[in-house]
Amino acid sequence: MTARASSIGRRSLLRNVLRWVIFVVVGGYLLIPLVAMLEFSTRETPTAMAWKRTALGWKGIADNPSVMSAIVLSLELAALTVVVMLFLLAPTMVWVHLRVPKMRRVIEFISLLPLTIPAIVIVVGLAPVYSRLMPVIGQSPLVLTFIYVVLVLPYAYRSIDASLRSIDIETLAQAARGLGASWLQVFLRIVVPSIRAGLLSAAVLSIALVLGEFTISSLLVYDTLQVIVNQVGQDNAQVAVAVSLAALLFGFVLLFIVSTVGAGRRRAARATAIEAGLEEGDLYE
Repeated sequence: MTARASSIGRRSLLRNVLRWVIFVVVGGYLLIPLVAMLEFSTRETPTAMAWKRTALGWKGIADNPSVMSAIVLSLELAALTVVVMLFLLAPTMVWVHLRVPKMRRVIEFISLLPLTIPAIVIVVGLAPVYSRLMPVIGQSPLVLTFIYVVLVLPYAYRSIDASLRSIDIETLAQAARGLGASWLQVFLRIVVPSIRAGLLSAAVLSIALVLGEFTISSLLVYDTLQVIVNQVGQDNAQVAVAVSLAALLFGFVLLFIVSTVGAGRRRAARATAIEAGLEEGDLYE
């Protein structure tokens, strides 16, 4: 027994060491570029490796009207893209899962198509369409929302589909319908709370893609965040790096909020179930 316990202890120690090695390697891989960006954006001069630091690069974000307008535009595009994507994709996927499950493969194929089509091809195909629609819908950069919704479909589909597959949506819907709930009530009060984590993940991925998109907005001559960052970088690299770092940190904060909200709601659901005398296995998360 002593030898066996010693062997188990060594394996446990090896697993812990391996876990920490992976954590340090992955953490360094992610953090070192961010630290380098922060170091460059706060140098006293871009070409000097001096110990003195300055916040001029970060102040340049607020002092540059084009950068601020591009940030506002990209945030507006991100919000519109999330709203339109969720409005179109979530009800469609729920309806397919509940009513026509044989269409799942078709919807999945259509949603994943943008991954196989390069952005330049999408622009070339949609440019003539936009040229005809411009007199009707106007010249607003917000028309990029329609293209961005197409681009985020593969990532949003995977997030929502994973959440739908993790619950017994058919049983929940049948039970609600048996108690007199309408289909709208089933969707809003049963399905949406059950797949909230997937919807939040899809929203975060969509925001990250919109904030980082460059090719389409550049070819269609719209001054979104990445287009302005590219232009500013030709004159002031520190401001461009500061804006890029701020966008990355914004994405990390969103991911942290989503994970925290999701974990908090799961803990609250378990606590409610325990107080009601239910087993955790009877909960659909």
